[in-house]
Amino acid sequence: MNRLAGVTSPYLLQHADNPVDWWPWTPEAFAEARRRDVPVLLSVGYSACHWCHVMAHESFEDQVTAGYLNEHFVSVKVDREERPDVDAVYMEAVQAATGQGGWPMTVFLTPDAEPFYFGTYFPPAPRHGMPSFRQVLEGVQQAWATRRDEVTEVAGKIVRDLAQREIGYGGVQLPGEEELAQALLGLTREYDPQRGGFGGAPKFPPSMVLEFLLRHHARTGSEGALQMARDTCERMARGGIYDQLGGGFARYSVDRDWIVPHFEKMLYDNALLCRVYAHLWRATGSELARRVALETADFMVRELRTGEGGFASALDADSDDGTGRHVEGASYVWTPEQLRDALGEEDAQLAAQYFGVTEQGTFEHGASVLRLPQQEGVFDAERIESVRRRLLERRAGRPAPGRDDKIVAAWNGLAIAALAEAGAYFDRPDLVEAALGAADLLVRLHMDEHAGLARTSRDGQVGANAGVLEDYADVAEGFLALASVTGEGVWLDFAGLLLDHVLTRFTDPDSGALYDTAADAEQLIRRPQDPTDNATPSGWSAAAGALLGYAAHTGSEAHRTAAEKALGVVKALGPRVPRFIGWGLAVAEAALDGPREVAVVAPSFADEAGRVLHRTALLGTAPGAVVAYGTEGGEEFPLLADRPLVDGAPVAYVCRDFTCDAPTTDPERLRAALGG
Repeated sequence: MNRLAGVTSPYLLQHADNPVDWWPWTPEAFAEARRRDVPVLLSVGYSACHWCHVMAHESFEDQVTAGYLNEHFVSVKVDREERPDVDAVYMEAVQAATGQGGWPMTVFLTPDAEPFYFGTYFPPAPRHGMPSFRQVLEGVQQAWATRRDEVTEVAGKIVRDLAQREIGYGGVQLPGEEELAQALLGLTREYDPQRGGFGGAPKFPPSMVLEFLLRHHARTGSEGALQMARDTCERMARGGIYDQLGGGFARYSVDRDWIVPHFEKMLYDNALLCRVYAHLWRATGSELARRVALETADFMVRELRTGEGGFASALDADSDDGTGRHVEGASYVWTPEQLRDALGEEDAQLAAQYFGVTEQGTFEHGASVLRLPQQEGVFDAERIESVRRRLLERRAGRPAPGRDDKIVAAWNGLAIAALAEAGAYFDRPDLVEAALGAADLLVRLHMDEHAGLARTSRDGQVGANAGVLEDYADVAEGFLALASVTGEGVWLDFAGLLLDHVLTRFTDPDSGALYDTAADAEQLIRRPQDPTDNATPSGWSAAAGALLGYAAHTGSEAHRTAAEKALGVVKALGPRVPRFIGWGLAVAEAALDGPREVAVVAPSFADEAGRVLHRTALLGTAPGAVVAYGTEGGEEFPLLADRPLVDGAPVAYVCRDFTCDAPTTDPERLRAALGG
């Protein structure tokens, strides 16, 4: 029987009607494999994964294939977004064995969960040198039946090899000017000056690296760092990776020019990029950056916010093309004929020129992805806006992509930070309210009475999986941003409770190294530990940043020391692989800058001059600066203690490295003190 009905993962629920006798990841599944003396098929994916859907349709929905699986294996299905620990451990094994990885991930395990054969997508028939899935199943089954000793020996060696990969880490060695300069030089070498971004195809939005570049520019004045960030942001915003009608970014571009995306839209990408574009606007005043930050924020609220107030994980890459077939990008692409049908001949010609729609198409079957190619001439802004509005209305009539509506704590933490800051920068209190709604959901539903975090929830039902390091770190980061924006100290308190878990349950007490799972979490074949960024900041770097911000707010030496110990890995990796530790480099910039501590004291929250000082403080570009805002004598924030008004007027205090500037009532002086 299939055991996936009733789980909280939309991805697992997509497989609940398969003829495969799926199990979720549970001890009972492995006990069943031991009882039957059969290997385990571990299949890992996520709901917005195109090739996961393809393999499901080709193999897992096929009665014959399912029958073979049910007879010879115990089949376990895992949502990588719910169990990033399981995904990380076995992906490391896949990459070590094959030199590559990806999803769907297909791993064969012994009943003791030790891996012995690996792959990703397998086709239903042999193709391009790949064996068919049935051939793989038969080969594994035969090896299990006739060469058991060899299989168990291979599995044991793999587990031993993985155990030896634990990061050798010792001592507090903070990255300094030299390491950050070397990281910038390394990024310059990998930068694509013609197209923006780094490396070749496929091209991913380098959110964390962009944050480092903006902070490095703010601290050092490096024009090269700002140029790379600004040009990359412009190229992405003008490309097909950005939804020119509805806002929001796709997961990545399949080409070097940002033209054709892989169409899934992830919450984490959009949260990180919303914040980057808001910070770019803060640094440069770029109107394009302002527009993209706001459109991306509006996309998240409009299309990803759930009824409970949190933010859904993703929109699928595929949707119905109108014929009943699910096709990648069907919701987003346009042919010249579709433009004429929606706009009429004259405006269709304008739209085709403005959005780069060609007769040949830039995607598949003569369709084009909308983008903003560089071109001569001036366009009528009102007419373009009319075209955009009508195309968006027409697109709304197409079948929508599926939505993975589970709430992931970490990604909601990223969204809270982005929406809180965008709301404050652009005078959009509705965005701050959306951030508060998501934060309230996390506290009410995801946090238990000991401030332990659950990883996911769906439809108001909390999931069974414990939070991992990135959940605690990113939610704390979101709460710290919310505290600075709202002046509500309770969010600082909640961040402190979460970071206490980081100190006691995720940190090696001797070295200060961090683990992705808690000491009391389910024990896998190894305890995952990875300081490098992937699609989101690593839990390690995110924790360092949140610990550093909390220490600046509170003066806590324990949190400051933990942050500095964690940053030791950035000293080692930053100069060597800067593209993959961008958030760690950004946190290192904050540590080098102080970070600065700002207290804004006003007679009341309604005081206009106080609000101007508060917003000025938030718009300061000093890396990682923390802002406390409240009334004289207020006890919401430690930074407000003993901070009187000046002649009854609102005042700002700026401190750094145990030294404070003279208090100021002048927004311009405050702006200068914070690099604004």
